[in-house]
Amino acid sequence: MASLGYFKKDLNQISQMLKKFRDFETDSSVKFVILKGNGKAFCAGGDVVSVVDSIITGNWSHGARFYKKQLTLDYLLATYRKPLLPLIDGIVMGGGAGLSMHARLKIVTEKTVFSMPEVFIGLFPDVGASHFLSRLPGHFGEYLGLTGARLNGAEMLACGLATHFVFSQDLPLLENALQTLASSEMTTICEVINKFSKKPNTREDSIYRRLETINKCFCKDSVEEILQALENETKNKAEIWITKAINSMKAASPTSLKISLRSIREGQVQNLKQCLIRDYTISYNIVRATVNHDFFEWEPSKLDLVSNDVVDRCFTGIDDDDWKIPDRLNIVDSGVQFSV
Repeated sequence: MASLGYFKKDLNQISQMLKKFRDFETDSSVKFVILKGNGKAFCAGGDVVSVVDSIITGNWSHGARFYKKQLTLDYLLATYRKPLLPLIDGIVMGGGAGLSMHARLKIVTEKTVFSMPEVFIGLFPDVGASHFLSRLPGHFGEYLGLTGARLNGAEMLACGLATHFVFSQDLPLLENALQTLASSEMTTICEVINKFSKKPNTREDSIYRRLETINKCFCKDSVEEILQALENETKNKAEIWITKAINSMKAASPTSLKISLRSIREGQVQNLKQCLIRDYTISYNIVRATVNHDFFEWEPSKLDLVSNDVVDRCFTGIDDDDWKIPDRLNIVDSGVQFSV
């Protein structure tokens, strides 16, 4: 067993993690890897502040390197040869989801808080989120990506973002039990985890119990139509979550909302590698400000001013060969195949 724990990912930490994970993968003494947070969070995301600061000072290449290496790490973990066991106890947001959501097993607790809040900082749900969000029931993925709504551990288990729920206080016992294993067989590992797993019920006011209305609103073809559908719902229902969804979307970057909706919809018919490459293309165009300066200010400031051409340009491929992600995303093929 090997264990890694990080709170927030900066470029140096990502480089260290890439090296360690590659070492673990070829180390015959390592049967599986436990990934957990070092503190009260699993991972609050990437170090966006340093990326913004570097762009302001004219060093946009730092941001491009950060996203390229981050997505390379995400793909390595998604195609890892050995069982990867994320113990998601506490906050998991943005980049933290990239470290954990592509694993076959995902253990959450009553302290887990999941969110993809990128639309509020001029970005979009990246790290392969268009792959795992688009595969959630109905249009729940669009709801999470466009509103940045938070889920607890029970809700993550219910919608499929987690595979097991274990009480936080039992995690040390689970780790101790796993350490006694000499096998890397997934069946054996699951048998141990199942001994500590619970089946929590979602609360009556859980957002996941509102899936019918979410599907009705977030199935629309455009962000404007989604907002209008939510507005129409307020005439019939005075539910707080609807008002929160409307207010959240109105507080987000209009360009980010349109990029996010298109990205999640494209992710429905793409494999993970395609999603990650597209994520990098969009991130590259954002940090280099090839389309607009939305990373710093909402430009354009209104949804109806964000043209299809602006969104299309964010998805335009990278012409500079120095910044393209190679076909294998800089890692040795693990033999694991992803299909739609």
